[in-house]
Amino acid sequence: MDKYLDYFLNYLAVEKGLSLNTLEAYGRDLTRYLDYLCRNGISAPNDIHQPQVLQFLAALKAAGLSPRSRARSLSALRTFHRFLLNEKHSEQDPTALIEAPRTLQPLPKLLSQAEVERLLNAPQGEDPLTLRDRALLEVLYATGMRVSELVGLSLGDLKLDIGCLNAFGKGAKQRLIPLGEVAIEILQDYLHNGRPKLQSAAITEQVFLNRRGTGLSRQGFWKNLKRYALAANITQQVYPHMLRHSFATHLLENGADLRALQTMLGHADIRSTQIYTHVIQERLKQVHQQFHPRG
Repeated sequence: MDKYLDYFLNYLAVEKGLSLNTLEAYGRDLTRYLDYLCRNGISAPNDIHQPQVLQFLAALKAAGLSPRSRARSLSALRTFHRFLLNEKHSEQDPTALIEAPRTLQPLPKLLSQAEVERLLNAPQGEDPLTLRDRALLEVLYATGMRVSELVGLSLGDLKLDIGCLNAFGKGAKQRLIPLGEVAIEILQDYLHNGRPKLQSAAITEQVFLNRRGTGLSRQGFWKNLKRYALAANITQQVYPHMLRHSFATHLLENGADLRALQTMLGHADIRSTQIYTHVIQERLKQVHQQFHPRG
């Protein structure tokens, strides 16, 4: 079965143009699935029927995976089996009549505007790494980018003369995002006074560099973010996507248009953006319960 997985991942990469992160997610889910099938004596696509898929999903549930994780796995299985059917590797799709586990989408966690201010002020100093970290945090909150988009920025993506930058999101889709004046000023400070001191002999186009002069990784950014969150006395666990959630919620709270926010976030479906309206509604309910005499 491994050769079919290779065919499928190559199809996603070449025909669909999916990102490396998405390919890795498909690979993890499907490798677990194929390992399960192999342990149960199944070695060909036509030997897979609905009962085997249901048994695999039941095994995931028994292993403690949440409904959301199981739904994601089933989505990967559906795409895989549709590929096998369309490419004539299989005569049927065993996932066709299987319903996804019902999930309640949790509201995203975010920082208050006061917490964001403390976080953005946490990097103190004028050394190159501090200038870089200050610019990273400012750009992330100013744009609501995904962290993979942030660390993947190249110098050619910066359009600071018009106050914008190019972001390449899921499916390599490009979008133009505006930057605020403060973020532009801090980013220019890093580009002029920090980045040249970090750049090594091996020239790279990535905007944000590590101490070795190569491109900063997502893991490297996350490690630094946790350190600055502690310095800012933020008690809850902070992760990069939380700044994206905070960016979206704070814009809506201050009157931003939902469609404009959808464009800035790079959401293909407006329903993905509407979750932030639910966040605001939930916060209003909490304020009402806390302060209303009969709350």
